[in-house]
Amino acid sequence: MSAGRPALRMGPAELVQAAAMARRFYLEGKSKIQIAEEFGVSRFKVARVLETALEHDLVRIEIRVPAELDAERSDALRARYGLRHAVVVESPADVEADAPDPENLGEVAADLLGELVTEGDVLGLAWGRSTIHMAAALDRLPPCTVVQLTGVYDAGTAERGSVEAVRRAAQVSGGEAHPIYAPMLLPDSATAAALRGQTGIARAFEYFDKVTVACVSIGSWEAGISTVYDMLGEEEREHYASLGAAAEMSAHLFDADGRRIGRDLGERCITVEADRLRRIPEVVAIAGGGRKADAIGAVLRSGLVTSLVTDTAAADHLLHEATPGLRPARERTDPDGV
Repeated sequence: MSAGRPALRMGPAELVQAAAMARRFYLEGKSKIQIAEEFGVSRFKVARVLETALEHDLVRIEIRVPAELDAERSDALRARYGLRHAVVVESPADVEADAPDPENLGEVAADLLGELVTEGDVLGLAWGRSTIHMAAALDRLPPCTVVQLTGVYDAGTAERGSVEAVRRAAQVSGGEAHPIYAPMLLPDSATAAALRGQTGIARAFEYFDKVTVACVSIGSWEAGISTVYDMLGEEEREHYASLGAAAEMSAHLFDADGRRIGRDLGERCITVEADRLRRIPEVVAIAGGGRKADAIGAVLRSGLVTSLVTDTAAADHLLHEATPGLRPARERTDPDGV
């Protein structure tokens, strides 16, 4: 019952009328004006009766979402970081608290892409375990072109990785697929530049400026949680750590404040450039787990991501950290670092 309002006992006639009006309004979708005309009362009277029906528990309004989705955390995270969409999934009970990217994130992200992608869009997929899980879970997607945004972690595993993810998404949508048959990291910038000039890879790169929805993963700067970290030698890892590397997304490094660092690394990688990524209207990041929470926060502060699919373990950390997103996505400049 509303605070400050005394409990009023309703007689049987009032109860019947209130129930009838509530049925018309909540179940049949009639307007208050229509109900007022039917019962011969003012629309203000109808409004009071509907309010009274709620107070006397004649009507119960429940907001229900699937059990695995946390609507309250999702809305709080969206507001705190200025995101367009934030979807928080319950962390699986049988997964360790510090485990990264629960597989159920991919399933939810697949459903989200089904909402976001429209016919004629160009969907970009970056390498990442979470994007691979997402592609495997896709069961609906409007007709669209699908392009790979990064090279693969290991060319020998392409069939099980991002190339297969691109093919799978294109198969579901019935659109064209533009995979990239090349490793993500090359020994030097000259080799990377030569590969970018090859016909198949160059054709995929031509689509980067046409991408309307992108799906990316996030890694923290540690073994097993960042693809790029795992590909580098110990000396290079320590070098980028000394620059403040806290997060990696699509082979771009960020410090804890969301500033890009280590641009020389990007020159050796087959990946979508950060400036192109920023121009994509919708960039959905899929990342979760307590071990990735700080990295997710860093990437959110970069302004490159517009939407996020994560889990409760990461969300709780993000909602309570001292430094939230500086501004809503796409309203920030791109302060490059070293």
